[in-house]
Amino acid sequence: MPTYVRTDKCDGCQDQKKTVCMHICPHDLMRLDKDGSETGHAKKAYNQEPEQCWECYACVKICPQNAIECRSYADVTPLGGMVQPMRGSDAIVWNIKFRNGNKKRFEFPIRTIAEESIDPYSGTPETIEAELADHSTLFTKGTHSCDFSQFNAS
Repeated sequence: MPTYVRTDKCDGCQDQKKTVCMHICPHDLMRLDKDGSETGHAKKAYNQEPEQCWECYACVKICPQNAIECRSYADVTPLGGMVQPMRGSDAIVWNIKFRNGNKKRFEFPIRTIAEESIDPYSGTPETIEAELADHSTLFTKGTHSCDFSQFNAS
């Protein structure tokens, strides 16, 4: 489902040098048509290579105007349908519009625990400053046993 920009909604991030969709796109596909020479729509963003889109939807989720949408696969919506995912703080909402005008909305939670509740360093041993000063003690020392005798030059 490659993304495309709705020019009627896009404001080019209010004449910034770089739009937020340009900043976030991992494949560097989003561009700003400053003078309208590329697309005929001045000061509007566009996806320069839709077939190269990674379908990460980072641009769709970050667009402050909700101007970026994605075309849907035929197994999700028939030809002519539209999908707009919107990320909230606790869920992603998928708005699907079928070509006959019917709309469906699906909401899926994105977190199963409270935000900022994970302590990534819990259970790690305390640092002993004396061991840090001794460079002979390495993190991997003694964790593997390899016989390097076959590599000795004779």
